[in-house]
Amino acid sequence: MLTNEAIPFDLSRIESIRISGAGVEDRAKTLVARRTFKQEAQVAAYIRAIECMDLTTLKGDDTRGRVERLCAKARDPVRRDIFSELGIGDLQLNTAAVCVYHDQVATALKALRGCGVSVVAVSAGFPAGKISFESKLHEIEASIQAGADEIDIVINRAFVLEGKWCALYDELVMMREASSRRARLKTIIGCGDLGTLENIAKATACAIMAGTDFVKTSTGTESVNATLSYGLVMARQIRRFWQEQGIFAGFKAAGGIREAKNAMQWLILMKEELSDVDARWLSKGGFRIGASATQPGLLADIEIQLEHLAFGNYSASHYHPIG
Repeated sequence: MLTNEAIPFDLSRIESIRISGAGVEDRAKTLVARRTFKQEAQVAAYIRAIECMDLTTLKGDDTRGRVERLCAKARDPVRRDIFSELGIGDLQLNTAAVCVYHDQVATALKALRGCGVSVVAVSAGFPAGKISFESKLHEIEASIQAGADEIDIVINRAFVLEGKWCALYDELVMMREASSRRARLKTIIGCGDLGTLENIAKATACAIMAGTDFVKTSTGTESVNATLSYGLVMARQIRRFWQEQGIFAGFKAAGGIREAKNAMQWLILMKEELSDVDARWLSKGGFRIGASATQPGLLADIEIQLEHLAFGNYSASHYHPIG
């Protein structure tokens, strides 16, 4: 598995970042106002969203049975009769990944064996990150040893708010090293906790310098989670590092994305801002959407929309269970 490496810390690159809030908001509004998927492209767009989905359960009452059900849905996310009616009955589809706490990694690996769905472990004191740094490294190393394909870590938001960019970089480099480059490292910026768009952009740049493979908007617990404005400033930093340094970092939108129309907006953002530069940003190798198993959820709503396109009617979300 190819993963990124850290590059030397460059404070001037961080300090040079300037963001026009009004400009970002105008661009975000333009994305959803001027761009849409026509009816004939909707099926393909919904399928692409599923292919890029990290199906997630991160609850205190997660059990082996719940995780096994979630994995079964990840392996076969849409009812076969829907695909048959749409004329794509032979399509083999699964989600990009299943995301769980460390104690359920082994269960997920067993349930997903041989199907190509990655297992993601959340680490580094998710969601707040308020544990000792040694414990963060231990969590990462333990999940790697358990066989996790990807690690989702959270940054120390206090470093951002206090402007301690070198300290943030150093921690992220050590977490990169703890993964032994045997797993993709996805860094959660925690946008809703960072106060300004400039802080979000700077934290994103710091994470990419430190060797992260994906930057992710949110844990899902912030007061404000994934917004197109947050995603836009992060995407611009991703593009900047690709064009100036040749570093390819993926993007993950997560937190509060529960409807198919929201997923379409994120696909539009990736198409407009990144995929015209490199097509990987519209595949699971460069784009992910976090989807909670909590009902009603994103995957259930996409399946409902596909059912409508196939049969002309909508069904209730409880007819599309996940976990």
